[in-house]
Amino acid sequence: MKFKITLLATLFGFLAFCSCQSRQNNDIENANWLIGTWENKTQRGSIYETWRQINYNEFSGKSYRVEGQDTIFFETIRLIQEQDSLFYLPMVKGQNNGLPVRFTIKTILENKLIFENTKHEFPQFITYTRIGTDSLVAVISGTKNGQERQQTFPMKLVK
Repeated sequence: MKFKITLLATLFGFLAFCSCQSRQNNDIENANWLIGTWENKTQRGSIYETWRQINYNEFSGKSYRVEGQDTIFFETIRLIQEQDSLFYLPMVKGQNNGLPVRFTIKTILENKLIFENTKHEFPQFITYTRIGTDSLVAVISGTKNGQERQQTFPMKLVK
């Protein structure tokens, strides 16, 4: 009987440990609120950012503007879970030889994601903050030409 209790206690302890480890190792779950199409209204028209889940460890994003019948893409983005970290990989046409830039998660909270790449020219930080179920603010920031810069993009969920 004592052996069975010890075995069960060990098994439950192991399962609890594995459960905690899988939660800690899958930060992308904390970014589910990004999924959807977000709109940033500007004087020059609306800019959209659309996110969808590819699989358990990857989201795909794109930012674009619609002008008449034309869609003008700015960037494609991968949000990918690799082992114990989350990475934000934007790829902008005509920049960085067509290769993605790798930003590593610095802060992940229920309503905030901060990615960092201090070696990148600009931005060095990309932040998403969920304001409510239908709104968020994206911010790119860092130093450019020796000056602190920041661009803010308030967005509303449209679908």
